[in-house]
Amino acid sequence: MTPANQKKLESRVVRAAEGTLQAQNCVRPIDVLLGLGWLAPEGEKLWRQGRTDYLERAVQANLKKISEAMRLFRRWAKAKGLLPRESPYVSQTRDRRTLRFSISGNPSIEQAYRTHWISPALSEKKRARLAQKTDRPPELVAVMPLKADWKCHRCGGTGGLLVMEDPGPACLRCLGMDDLEFVQSGDALLTRRLKAKSARGAVVVRFSRARKRYERQGILVEPRILAEVQERLAKERVESTYR
Repeated sequence: MTPANQKKLESRVVRAAEGTLQAQNCVRPIDVLLGLGWLAPEGEKLWRQGRTDYLERAVQANLKKISEAMRLFRRWAKAKGLLPRESPYVSQTRDRRTLRFSISGNPSIEQAYRTHWISPALSEKKRARLAQKTDRPPELVAVMPLKADWKCHRCGGTGGLLVMEDPGPACLRCLGMDDLEFVQSGDALLTRRLKAKSARGAVVVRFSRARKRYERQGILVEPRILAEVQERLAKERVESTYR
């Protein structure tokens, strides 16, 4: 890379990183790749769903340019006095396997990708909340299929919901999730409490042909937790009417 091209790349990296830092007080290597336009949001999504072997496969730049951009990013972060913190990355699949970033799988490269750079201006309490948010494993996604004749790759059966796996769609029965109950979106407080208490569950989405995107329909939760939360919430709402 010529000095002129390196200077241009550095300017683009800094611009992407500065914008992200200002918006969220934290910058990830992925944010820089997205800001450079080398990684499409859809590419990141497929990788998080475990449908792409490693992140660099989805990046529209050669390894030399990626490596140089990441080096420039780390240099900028250190010069700004940002605080490094390694964060786990697991797939949005039932097995929650560790996601891989690089083609080589080199531990030092993987660690660099996992390292988030946090603003030192944040208080310890805010840094702890940010860490809790970034370390939270992604929600499992169940899909309401548009076609009723889909087949489970495990048993050949079908159903009203499916979860994507590497070999293909799987039914809830094969995944041991057929006991979960569906709760439709609409009651934000109920949804928030259910997600906080239910150890097992998934977000349910359906593809909108009109908007050309997946849209949230509700969640799957454990029946016992649903009953407990609904009962408690009903009591709270009755009590609030008499205050």
